[in-house]
Amino acid sequence: MVHSVIGKVKDTKINNNLKILSIVGARPQFIKAALISRELRKNFKEILVHTGQHFDHEMSEIFFKELNIPKPEYNLGIHGHSNSEQIGLMMIELEKVLNKEKPNLVLVYGDTDSTLAGALTASKLKIPIAHVEAGMRSFDRSMPEEINRIVTDHISSILFCPNINAINLLKKEGIKKNVHDLGDVMYDLMNECLKNEKMKIQKLSKLKLSPKGYLLATVHRAGNTDNEIKLKTIFEALSESNETIVIPIHPRTKKAIATYGITLGNNIKIIEPVNYYEMLFLEKNAKKILTDSGGIQKEAYWLGIPCITLRENTEWTETVEDNWNILVGSDKLQILNSIKNFTPVHNRSFLPKKNSHLRISKIIMDFFDNKNY
Repeated sequence: MVHSVIGKVKDTKINNNLKILSIVGARPQFIKAALISRELRKNFKEILVHTGQHFDHEMSEIFFKELNIPKPEYNLGIHGHSNSEQIGLMMIELEKVLNKEKPNLVLVYGDTDSTLAGALTASKLKIPIAHVEAGMRSFDRSMPEEINRIVTDHISSILFCPNINAINLLKKEGIKKNVHDLGDVMYDLMNECLKNEKMKIQKLSKLKLSPKGYLLATVHRAGNTDNEIKLKTIFEALSESNETIVIPIHPRTKKAIATYGITLGNNIKIIEPVNYYEMLFLEKNAKKILTDSGGIQKEAYWLGIPCITLRENTEWTETVEDNWNILVGSDKLQILNSIKNFTPVHNRSFLPKKNSHLRISKIIMDFFDNKNY
């Protein structure tokens, strides 16, 4: 059963005739949109478009129900293609929607194919773009997400950055106008969800787990799942760790494990994808977290859980600088050594500003009032 973790989004009296078209397509974007849509709808007419990038129930529909995100006015149903083909198909359909709705602003989130498709389409139609989570860089252009971030930032009119590091990186690239240190909306949502009374021990009991008695792992990025040697090495390390490891399985990872014939140790508990507050609860009670997800890296940091990142780089560099996150890639010895020995204990220095979602409407309103477009 899905329980709501935030108050329902209700359309209040709109005091402005500006129309914002928000584009989402993947799980992290649904999470960010939960609080932002609630605020936008107090002052603007918002049209929500779901590209369909994450399409199955466990990766999409469950988040809309749980987080009370408004039902999208459009669902493009585009998924399962190569990056280039997927972006192209999204742009074709998004152009139709934008020409019909004629929004004053297009809002995009993060660094997915949906992000880039939305930004490029709006740019071609000369519609201002606002980018939530702007300025993040991993400095690895072999990652599709890095190209998506860079291009989106350079064609956006309003850039909402999660921290001062992102603002400084944008300055180095010559982007200085309409750049805002917004804070991180995922931090606000996490804190709101953790107050929820439904965050209790049931999930751990069902999985026969005890607090701090397991490691939590997620492996889903194409750089790992599409590389047989890397994925086998990662799972060999996890299987040899002598730790109970819980893995909410991503559909891509599940398919890759079967395709490559990977054998998992008895210590590994594969579970189906979980909803947002269940994932937070698993993170909060884990001894350590292993992941290739950007969002989980920062949630681990905020929660004070040691994070072992299964990548050679990260866009969330402050988590590494503060020694709460260690980059191990797919190196078996490094993974095993980090599982055994990586134990940060000092205070965290880079927690984001709170209430970022409350500032976004005012910044957008000021943008149009000052004719910054």
